[in-house]
Amino acid sequence: MSGGQVHVDPETVFTRFLRGKGCHNTQQRRAIVSVFFQEEGHLTIDDLYGRVQRQDPTVGQSTVYRTMKLLCEAGLAKEVSFGGGVVRYEQASDWHHDHLICECCGKSIEVVDPKIEALQEERRKADEAGRDQERRKAA
Repeated sequence: MSGGQVHVDPETVFTRFLRGKGCHNTQQRRAIVSVFFQEEGHLTIDDLYGRVQRQDPTVGQSTVYRTMKLLCEAGLAKEVSFGGGVVRYEQASDWHHDHLICECCGKSIEVVDPKIEALQEERRKADEAGRDQERRKAA
């Protein structure tokens, strides 16, 4: 397999991550990870908990919460906030994207747009220049 990338499934990566932390990959964690990676989109803890409960009613909501924190720590999931104080989780990816959120229903879609990227880069540079100016004033 020359030049190609080897795909390692997220469940294997997570098991190795847990082992490295001295933690066990319990049946409940495996159920949560399985459901999370079967789903698409942005899930709240409640969304994920409801889906996992259908598969394994012994899984508690706090276990879902702790497992999602571990998945984020392992680099396999990412917390996203669309406002309103609700944290959602998405599968981590190597590509940068933004989210457009409908103000009526709250539905979100992922977008990649060079114009948006350029505007964000301009904003980042302006923010950085402003911080540099503030540092010079303070010095």
